[in-house]
Amino acid sequence: MAEVSHGIGGLKFDASKKTWPNELNIFMALVLIVVIFEALGAMLMGQSLLFDSAGRFDSIFNEARLYIIILQVSIVGIIAIGVTQVIISGGIDLSSGSIVGATAMIAMSFAQTELVNGNPNPKAIFGPALMDLPVIIPILVGLACGLFAGLVNGLLIAYTRIPPFIATLGMMVTARGIAKWWSKGQPISFPTQDYAVIGNGLGGWMPVVIFIVLAILFQFILKYTVYGKHTYAIGSNEEAARMSGIKVGRHKVLVYAIAGSLAAIAALVLSSKNLTAQAGMGIMYELDAIAMAVIGGVSLSGGRGSIVGTVLGALIFGVIISGFTFLRLDAYYQEMVKGGIIVGAVVLDQWRQRPSASRS
Repeated sequence: MAEVSHGIGGLKFDASKKTWPNELNIFMALVLIVVIFEALGAMLMGQSLLFDSAGRFDSIFNEARLYIIILQVSIVGIIAIGVTQVIISGGIDLSSGSIVGATAMIAMSFAQTELVNGNPNPKAIFGPALMDLPVIIPILVGLACGLFAGLVNGLLIAYTRIPPFIATLGMMVTARGIAKWWSKGQPISFPTQDYAVIGNGLGGWMPVVIFIVLAILFQFILKYTVYGKHTYAIGSNEEAARMSGIKVGRHKVLVYAIAGSLAAIAALVLSSKNLTAQAGMGIMYELDAIAMAVIGGVSLSGGRGSIVGTVLGALIFGVIISGFTFLRLDAYYQEMVKGGIIVGAVVLDQWRQRPSASRS
């Protein structure tokens, strides 16, 4: 029996129209992509992408490659968690990569150790009084930088009505300029051991742990809190959300502030892992983060998506890039393919936005 009556007014549930969760479709796409690369690897390389075909490890998986895939998406994935919330609210954030660069430079300058092998730090930015500081100080400085940039973005968008594209583009250029100006373009290196733990602790898995914890936290927040409900409502119909009593402007500021703070966390992890900060850090990270979100089912029109989908989108992104490296595809071809992935994700999003009637 296809239809079952229930509820007031004889509402009917049509089981034939029930659809799978979008996240399940994305997971199936991830599995399909892995299968394709496994087949290509067997045919062209005589090797497996993810599995141990040579008996080198204690498990059936190629642990080294799995580690690389997960690690390479975790830092950008932290940014993508913030970008996901921005896009769901109906906005866009082009500044996150540059915020990473500026935050990394500023935070690292407060995380330096005074002596390197018994000699004065050759990359010192400040004097001895501001070296060997407790690790909480560079962390708070970094978070403050990201929060400030996010607040500026949110205030411009919410209260001057500047389009998000323009406001965050301006922040992208400004933050990158700050990153270059802070140390006159010179890298900042030699952090304290406590700061290095942020990106290298737990045997190198700390970035992944931070990414997973933040993903679980914000998935819960988006799904079960008032903040999440308001974010979806504003992205679905901003005017209706305003008429229903939601303080749209204030909420947008909050969304962009959170996105900026998450970009700052990514900067802390990245600079700590590399044990150095450079002005060019984070270039193109914003586009990778947007691509991860859109691949994961977040609608560029706003109002739809999830952190779970973004995490799966990040894994798809990582598998594709690692797969091309595994097949020894030259780096410039990888960049071309990455551009195609971004365009393809947007086209797929537009197709998903078609009214169901037009597809039937």
